[in-house]
Order: sequence, then structure tokens, then C-alpha cells
Amino acid sequence: MDILSVLFSQQRRRIGIIVPSVVITEKHSDTLEITDNPVDKPTESGAGFIADHAYRRPSELTMELGFAGGGSLIDGVDTTAIFDASTGLSLGTSPADIYKQILELQRDRKPFDATTGKRQYKNMLIRAIEVTTDKTSENVLMCVLTLKEIVITQTQTITVADKENMKEGLNTSPVQNTGTKTPVAVNESLLSQGSRLRQKAEEIFSRGVQ
Repeated sequence: MDILSVLFSQQRRRIGIIVPSVVITEKHSDTLEITDNPVDKPTESGAGFIADHAYRRPSELTMELGFAGGGSLIDGVDTTAIFDASTGLSLGTSPADIYKQILELQRDRKPFDATTGKRQYKNMLIRAIEVTTDKTSENVLMCVLTLKEIVITQTQTITVADKENMKEGLNTSPVQNTGTKTPVAVNESLLSQGSRLRQKAEEIFSRGVQ
């Protein structure tokens, strides 16, 4: 494979609008979280736990990338002044400038899309940036980016009828704070007291007979 073929194949990889010069490794991670609840007696299989729920954790993508600095000569053509409007990067961008753009992408905290050779990701953020510089990478940018999926949901407001227009307004309306209430004494008549005492005596008598 010639140099141009390698460059064009790398164009499929994107982190937001940033296109790396080379992708060394890509690691895709998808995890299903399964709950464990202890039970008093072991199950038929002998386990002391049961699972009642499972949910997917956000996807993670780890990419080891390389960004060339200072441009190069390809088939006798000087590429140091070439500017790609779609990526915002020029082939002559220094490693420090590229590093700065990656840091800004992380700190903006705006979800972006990521394209790999195996999969297209939506709503990603850069969770971690690792940059290593040694004698072989002094004039280029070698970094490891860990991207994490952001799960986004939407809420909506629903208009319901007033409590007084509901069939069971007291049961369906939300709890409301109506302030402190003062107990009110009830003046019970002698006739009512006698009836209540007689009913209570009948209940005690019926229990004794049973």
C-alpha cells in the first residue's frame, strides 16, 4: 500500500472534526450491568444471589493516535501549507497546536461524533487524554484518548386538569403544603357517646363469645 492510500484510509477516523494522521490502536468497550441481590436460601442452581435487572453502561472508546507535525513531501509536492477546511487543521500544524485543540475539545464539554474503522459513535466526550513524549516523538504528537458516551434524555411538560375538576382530586393530586393546622375540639353529645360505647361493648362481647 502506497503513502496516499494510507492517508486516505485514515480519513475515515475522526474525533469530532479532528482527523488523526495515524491510528495505532482502537479499543471498543461495551458493558452490561447486571444487578445482584442476595437471598436467604440458595437458588436451585446453588447461587445465593438473584438478578432482577440489567442495564447497558455508556460505551467507551480508547484510541492511540499519532499526529504529524510540520508537513511532509509526498511525490515531490510540499504539503506544509495545505489547509483542510473540514477539519480546521493544516498539515503544517505543530504538535503543540494540535494538543491545544484536543484539550479545547475536551474542555468545551459539547458532545461530538466519533468515527472509527468498526463503528460510528454519537454523543461522545473525551474523558481522558494521555500524551507521551520521548526521543522518537519529540516532533509529533502521540496520545491516547479515552472517549465516553453521554446518554441524553428529554423531558416534556404535560398539562392536567385542576384538582377540583378531577373525579378523585384528593387521590390524584400531588401532596401540597397547606401550612400548620390547629386541632379543633369536637363537642360530642351524650346520645352519641352512649351509642359509641354500646357499639364498643358489643364488639368486645362478640370476641368473647367466639
